[in-house]
Amino acid sequence: MSIEKIVEQALGDGYLTPSMEAEVGRICNTASELSIEEYMALDRLMGALLTGEVVVLPRKQFINVMEELVLSEAIARVAEIEENSEQSLDVGDIAAYALNRLPPLYATTEEGAQFQRSRAKEELQILISNQIKAAIERNLNRAAQNQTVLGKASGDTVLSQVSALLQTYAQNYERTIS
Repeated sequence: MSIEKIVEQALGDGYLTPSMEAEVGRICNTASELSIEEYMALDRLMGALLTGEVVVLPRKQFINVMEELVLSEAIARVAEIEENSEQSLDVGDIAAYALNRLPPLYATTEEGAQFQRSRAKEELQILISNQIKAAIERNLNRAAQNQTVLGKASGDTVLSQVSALLQTYAQNYERTIS
């Protein structure tokens, strides 16, 4: 969308959305030079913003408190495992796996976030811990499978290893014998 169309829409609607604002910024940042028409449109927009004819809609800020809680526990557990063994774990995979199995806890204010944290610690801490434990076990099992399958490649076993890999990672894999 062009600057002129964005300004026309903002003047017609009476507001500038965050996405409209971002698009104007993107155009201005990527253009080597703006046209006279674009400068005139921006001038009209500035005037409308200054007079209140157009208002800027605020960006809605929110967080998922569950992400913070899961990441904190996942980092602590992974650090403990990596300190006491030769295992290397992916914190991002572990957190994503657990988060996909837990309810989101969104908040828009610090008071709301504190409420969600307290609620999670009282009602969901065991569920959070269990999901992180399951994610870690899954991550460890995948690492062990990769080592087993790929660790011993010889001429005769390559085909069977590829087959085992496909069975592990391609759920709809059908084995065909020729």
